[in-house]
Amino acid sequence: MVMTKNFNKLNETFDTSDSGDIVQPEVIKDKIEKVREGVDDIKKDYEYTRGNLYSIIEKGQEALNGVLELAQESEMPRAYEVAGQLIKNVADATDKLLDLQKKLKDVEAEDKIKGPSTVNNALFVGSTADLAKMLKDGLNEDPK
Repeated sequence: MVMTKNFNKLNETFDTSDSGDIVQPEVIKDKIEKVREGVDDIKKDYEYTRGNLYSIIEKGQEALNGVLELAQESEMPRAYEVAGQLIKNVADATDKLLDLQKKLKDVEAEDKIKGPSTVNNALFVGSTADLAKMLKDGLNEDPK
């Protein structure tokens, strides 16, 4: 009770309110769980997409084999054109599989970066008298 009175006096002195700016442990736990769920979602999405791409590539290769047999037997230009388009589509799917790997590595690299990449520190070397003089000179100058 005494602590509450002291905090109330401080709130009145500094013109603040007890608005609950203090972060409760439950809120922190909820945020941690959401981050973990987000990471799990990324992994699930990656596995799902990877599986779909493998399936698309395998089915495309099976279809390509059938179209190539048909093209060779019929010797029709349209069958060869379709085979060429199918080859391109399978190749694009394999490229997407490699891009997926690259994107996952990028996402994991972003998660590992925790601090700012650039830190600028100012350092004054001198005595306290030099610092006081510099501050005094800076305050006496007219702003332009």
